[in-house]
Amino acid sequence: MVIMTNRSQKNFYTGAGLDRATVARKQADWLAQRLAAPESRFLAVWRGQFLVASPPQGVPDGAETAVRPAYLDPGSPWWREAATLAPAFLGVEGDIAHFAVDLSGLEEGHPDLLGLGTPTELRTLAHQVDRSTASLLAYVRGLLGWHQRHRFCGVCGTVTEVIEGGHVRRCTNPDCKTLHFPRTDPAVIMLVHDGDRCVMGRQARFGQGMYSTLAGFVEPGESLEEAVAREVMEEAGIQVTDVRYQSSQPWPFPSSLMLGFHARAVTTELKVDLEELEDARWFSRDEVYQASLRSGPPDGSLRIPPGDSIARRLIEDWLEGEV
Repeated sequence: MVIMTNRSQKNFYTGAGLDRATVARKQADWLAQRLAAPESRFLAVWRGQFLVASPPQGVPDGAETAVRPAYLDPGSPWWREAATLAPAFLGVEGDIAHFAVDLSGLEEGHPDLLGLGTPTELRTLAHQVDRSTASLLAYVRGLLGWHQRHRFCGVCGTVTEVIEGGHVRRCTNPDCKTLHFPRTDPAVIMLVHDGDRCVMGRQARFGQGMYSTLAGFVEPGESLEEAVAREVMEEAGIQVTDVRYQSSQPWPFPSSLMLGFHARAVTTELKVDLEELEDARWFSRDEVYQASLRSGPPDGSLRIPPGDSIARRLIEDWLEGEV
């Protein structure tokens, strides 16, 4: 088990607590034993969604025990035949191995799917489960999403095969045999401030009144600090200094690692790139604090990102003076 001692441990989608058994999962015999073990757990996934049963009667809405992702019966053979690829090994917790099973080949409404529950998006389900479970689901979504997008070799175009418990795909062309590993795209996300104000922007797809921190992908040959400065200049037209790393968060939508920063503005005149953002503004600390207290349906007032995002964490740390 990995024990996190840094600031990332507070971020959502972190802290699954599994030992990923990186060395052991390369051993075919060891994996076969875990696949056959009656105590192993097999999490069901369908087209990037998790299958959940309706909450039992008497359980309040939103309670952590209200919904649980579906696990498959190890003794029932039907799902082993229905799986689109071999169960992906996730790790071990104590002596119990955890796997993810992709049932995307089953048609919508298939009786076996209906028996497991309702397909639910991760960001909907995440608010109804405990933190550790949300982290596990993010891990699964990222890993299986990579499999769906990398069925063919990027070097020669030949079909790839799954090895090492689902953590490597190997080209089946004997003249190629290129190994492909799960991809994670680094992205910087930053709250820019000048002391008592911060810059936030909004995209057209955001909900009413929603503003968030600036963000963008790291480009080849670029340091993280350079990426922060470039993205802020491109999107908001301001220069920054004192770029400080805060924490990171896996963001499997579909395959990002969000690297959080705070940065201090050197210039303050905004020049918004309207191809990237619908709007960007300076907000006072009090405006942002009041927005952090709001809940319920949008009413036209300022809203900030939900609690499962590192953007919210960056904002709250600034509000609390931890910058």
